[in-house]
Amino acid sequence: MQQWTSLEDRNCADKPVFTPSRLVVKYGDPVAANCSVCENCLDLFGLETPLGEQNQNGTTISWKAPKMIEWDLAPSCYYTKNNSDDQCCSTLPITVYQPPDNVLIRFDGHTGPMFEGRYYALLCEVQKVAPIKNLIVTFYKGQTALDKQPNDGTDKKPVTKISIFDIIPSEEDDGAQYWCEAKLELGPEGPQPPPVVISQKITSSVHYKPRLQGSPHFQITIKAGSPLLLNCSAWGNPSPSYSWTLPSGSPHSSSSNVLTIDSVASADGGLYTCSVSNSRGTINVEFNVTVEEINIILIIGIVVVFVAVVAVGGLFYWRYQTNGKICSRLLP
Repeated sequence: MQQWTSLEDRNCADKPVFTPSRLVVKYGDPVAANCSVCENCLDLFGLETPLGEQNQNGTTISWKAPKMIEWDLAPSCYYTKNNSDDQCCSTLPITVYQPPDNVLIRFDGHTGPMFEGRYYALLCEVQKVAPIKNLIVTFYKGQTALDKQPNDGTDKKPVTKISIFDIIPSEEDDGAQYWCEAKLELGPEGPQPPPVVISQKITSSVHYKPRLQGSPHFQITIKAGSPLLLNCSAWGNPSPSYSWTLPSGSPHSSSSNVLTIDSVASADGGLYTCSVSNSRGTINVEFNVTVEEINIILIIGIVVVFVAVVAVGGLFYWRYQTNGKICSRLLP
């Protein structure tokens, strides 16, 4: 096999032509290409590569190998110019790739529940992938892409790459599933669709302080004798607990989200406080209750008027009945 001299020319007019002009090959797969030159370019025509076998047929050399076992291979096709020691040459670009052996996702230095508002780092570990410069790592929450990270390494042999993405969880992230994807973007000559390997999914648990459900009424006016119901329902993680303080300042025995008094009296009026707590914090909800007394004098007056109306009506009815009977006797 002819070796290039120091007078090699890669910019000559009639350069050797490779078909295809670029190769993308999975490590271990077979590989093949042809190199062709012009009719007058056969002086010391050859192809230089340490792998596979060659067969020349006129102006074309066919090259093939049953397995691609080189990570950095660039076959060169050349010939010597007429009446010169200069060599005209071309190189076949070959990208040798290997999809990841495995892809794993985890939180950096953290296990168990996360706390709302704090920083946490997600790590995506892509194991034994090549070439690293074609790797794109994407972080996901559910089906939503959070971040896409290209790589610019120069390693052509398989390496393990760890990508990092920071998150600040909130209550909406409680129960969310995080995962990552490793994709080899190898261009139009590469496999379509591009090779993709995804990680397992990890489910997040986010602890956050209680939030009120709905919009409770904080100013309440109620008639004496009516039932009173105060509701300070909330959600949180961990699940919140409830305690109540009465207007007198003493605690109520209820540990429910609802406080009930079957029949309120004037003494039940005042400020009620509901404390909702978990390990992340406490919120206090205040209900100002006004109890309206029933007007006894008004009720007595209404009763008296009613009795009087009934009595007068009864008297007129009796007089009517009596007069009717007298008239019937006087008639012949």
